[in-house]
Amino acid sequence: MSLRVFVVVFAIAAVSAHAENVKITPLGSHAGELCSRDRATLFEDPTGVRILYDAGQSITGGDDARLGAVHVVLLSHAHGDHIGDQKLKAVDGGTCATPEVTSAAPQSTTAEVVAAKNAAIIMVPPLANFIAKKVEALRSRAPAACPQTGNDLIAPFAAPCLATVHLGGTRVVKAREASSGVEITLVTAAHDNTVPRTLLTEAARKALEPDDVSYALGPPAGYVLRFTNGLVVYLSGDTGMHAEMKSVVADYFKANLVELNLGASAVTPRDAAYMMNEVVRPASVIVSHVNEAATAGGKLRPESRTAAFASLVKGRPVYPALSGRTMEFNGDGKCVAGC
Repeated sequence: MSLRVFVVVFAIAAVSAHAENVKITPLGSHAGELCSRDRATLFEDPTGVRILYDAGQSITGGDDARLGAVHVVLLSHAHGDHIGDQKLKAVDGGTCATPEVTSAAPQSTTAEVVAAKNAAIIMVPPLANFIAKKVEALRSRAPAACPQTGNDLIAPFAAPCLATVHLGGTRVVKAREASSGVEITLVTAAHDNTVPRTLLTEAARKALEPDDVSYALGPPAGYVLRFTNGLVVYLSGDTGMHAEMKSVVADYFKANLVELNLGASAVTPRDAAYMMNEVVRPASVIVSHVNEAATAGGKLRPESRTAAFASLVKGRPVYPALSGRTMEFNGDGKCVAGC
């Protein structure tokens, strides 16, 4: 084989291998940083299926230029920082600790994205139905059930659609010309799932105000995503440690990448590190939902809770979810680009 032919073959092989990676892009308030309100994450399968997880308050809404195509919207629970009762005024506005936001009520950033992108709503039924009503208000038409071919939802979709799923259930989303799809399974999270009253109708708000309560929209959830390259990602959602992390996520699904929510009201850095070191034991960890300005210049602040967590994780890399930084992971859960 001549040197020129060898180089061409090698280049083709490299491009092919590169194309088999899952691309993961956090969307936060400040480019290149991990900030206090950051939640939203985009996942792109090698087949082109694109999934937005927890739109939250760190996007400008359905028109955020960073989104691109979105085929599926996932939501772990209804708290305002996840459903998106507020949205960014502008990317890089304010500080990493205190971004500038404005109200997204009464519809939410989640509903705005679904409506703008003709996305499938995949979440527990009470939460999905709540988002669907918001989409109906934005589009003047209620989302129908997502069209299926056999058990597969075929993306892209012509209009926003519903694909509700209960805890333990799985939906498969497949690109139109692909031979296989992304498996999306709801798993347990130990948390609360009440919705901000600002997103309710006036009549519902008035009924709830005297007792200072709100509605719970079903159980909270995490997700396990099995991509077509073999990568298995556990999206923890907001949760404390629970036994199903071992029995379901680790032993059964064998998750090799975790996106961990490090919320101060749910887990300590020590508890979260134990979950990674001894319970789930993934190949790699992405840390998000840190409720602090965790980085400066893209590097962890030494005094941060996030840095304390990272220092306690052993035998696996911890990647802060830096806004706009696309990371690529192979089927073994190893970062091969952008980390």
